[in-house]
Amino acid sequence: MAEAGVQPSKQKLNIIVFSGDLDRALAAFTLATGAAALGREVTMFFTFWGLNIIKKDRGRKALGRSVLARAFNWLLGGVKNLPLSRLNFAGASPILMRRMMRAHNVAQLEEMMEAAPKLGVRLVACEMAMHILELTKDDLWDAVEDVVGVAGFLEASKDAQVLFI
Repeated sequence: MAEAGVQPSKQKLNIIVFSGDLDRALAAFTLATGAAALGREVTMFFTFWGLNIIKKDRGRKALGRSVLARAFNWLLGGVKNLPLSRLNFAGASPILMRRMMRAHNVAQLEEMMEAAPKLGVRLVACEMAMHILELTKDDLWDAVEDVVGVAGFLEASKDAQVLFI
């Protein structure tokens, strides 16, 4: 119980977005926007394959300096080419999933991505993963506020509920 006159701290939710799968990205943004709409302080930390979701170029682009980084970034394909984590069927399932979502008036991933910063969701990228994939902040969506290391993310997560997706 809080002392008289002392306001309890705002609940915090920090989501580690590790996966580059469409269904997992949808889950992460659904939780983030839902929590933000309820007044929670939300940070999304994009690392490794999750960085693919927040690239500025939403299609395939060979980013980076080395041949290997350029190949990885091209193969990842950007947010327009996210596979489903299961039953991907050579890329047909994400198309069908998006169609089913529209038929049931469920927001598309891109709509949730646009809503997140407007609701106050803080988007940050993992410094180490960006270094490995040879990405720069300029390669990322403009709504990405910062590039942080693990220590910075963990410090910001001290009093937060943390989810790994």
